[in-house]
Amino acid sequence: MYFFISNLSFLEIWFTSVTNPKMLLNFLSDSKTISFLACMAQSYFYFTLGAMEFILLMVMSFDRYVAICHLLRYAAIMKQRLCIQLVFVSWVGGFLVISLRMVLVYQLRFCDPNVINHFFCDSTPLFQLSCTNTQLIKRVDSILQPSIVLTSLCLTMISYASIFYSILRIPSATGRQKAFATCASPLTVVAMAYGSCFVLYGRPTGYLSLEINKGVALLNTVGYPFLNSFICSLRSKSVKLPLGVAFSHNRTKLFPKLCCAS
Repeated sequence: MYFFISNLSFLEIWFTSVTNPKMLLNFLSDSKTISFLACMAQSYFYFTLGAMEFILLMVMSFDRYVAICHLLRYAAIMKQRLCIQLVFVSWVGGFLVISLRMVLVYQLRFCDPNVINHFFCDSTPLFQLSCTNTQLIKRVDSILQPSIVLTSLCLTMISYASIFYSILRIPSATGRQKAFATCASPLTVVAMAYGSCFVLYGRPTGYLSLEINKGVALLNTVGYPFLNSFICSLRSKSVKLPLGVAFSHNRTKLFPKLCCAS
């Protein structure tokens, strides 16, 4: 589990590095320009790393399925070689799937005005600036996005449904609680990842204003990666113990005990 979490955290570092440094630079400088090649590279890596994350979340759900439903065979099934192969497929799969799409995006031509109404090179504002026909790339998006997002989501949900069915068959309440706690963090991450993706890209065009779109995109590129690492680390005792001590200390400061005078 921690092998996959470490890979997910490593991926999140790259994901935030695609958009956040340029966004902060735009806030701090008067020049808010980006070259065409840099914009294409930013768009490519944003969607590539996003696709990798969905595949990796699907792999993590399979790991939890084996850990709970086939506990005694876990070490025999999830060997180090298989774990490395699954992570390799996640990384390579994201690059290959998005490469075809970016070939079509690179062929777009852009005319005046050249001001993109966003803090990074997302699909919708780029298509609005293009003076060429974008129907083909939109059709490709309508095929690629469901194939990546919905397929990985369905397989992930199948894994967690099998997990919950197995948990409900555990006779002891302590065993059920422990099993549920094992799945709580990964399932929360899955809900956040797919929820933000459906809000941004799973709705009809024009359903949300671009300003709301930018707000959700900001949560997706800044808030979600931060919370993701925090949620995944809550199962570690080395994290829970200092947090418990810190909360207890702050609670004592905010609500000090009062003594009655004798």
